[in-house]
Amino acid sequence: MNYLSTLPSTAEQARHALLLLGSPAPARLVVDVHGALFDGDLSVPALVGLVRGRVPGFGRALIADLTPARGLIALAEWPLDRRIVTPAVRRADALARVVRIAEFVAAQPHSGRCAERLLRELALGVPHGPESLDLAEAARAALTDPRLTAQVAAEEPVRAAAVRRATALDEGQQLFGVSVVPHQRGRE
Repeated sequence: MNYLSTLPSTAEQARHALLLLGSPAPARLVVDVHGALFDGDLSVPALVGLVRGRVPGFGRALIADLTPARGLIALAEWPLDRRIVTPAVRRADALARVVRIAEFVAAQPHSGRCAERLLRELALGVPHGPESLDLAEAARAALTDPRLTAQVAAEEPVRAAAVRRATALDEGQQLFGVSVVPHQRGRE
């Protein structure tokens, strides 16, 4: 028997959600965003399978030592500086994602309950988000907080150094990180 599906492939569904998110994101968030805002059947196991299977077009976010950032999925087409995350950049990216999602939902004439539920969940991560009348505006205000902007600026040299080191890696290591070599006993 041959089953035809009009649904986009897992890779296409993940790509749609990641393009909307605009930065490396946890697999659960990618699936939740896709489920609330797009048609499809994207699941966490299928999404993780794309990364584990090294499907073209997908990679992982990297931390400053160029090892994979646990649980963060990225598009391979994003430049290295966008895929290398540090704590403050990760927080800023999360706030920017809230802005993008809230604006996307606001632009939809009939967003539905799933989108509203997603926005309520995202509001919990935004200062004054749950009580805000405009979640995108609350997230923008948090993005411009002087402490966060100072932290992001302070991390910039670390991220720039990581990008320079990453350019020496092969393509696979740039997309999926460098394996951690365990410390050998007895060797100094």
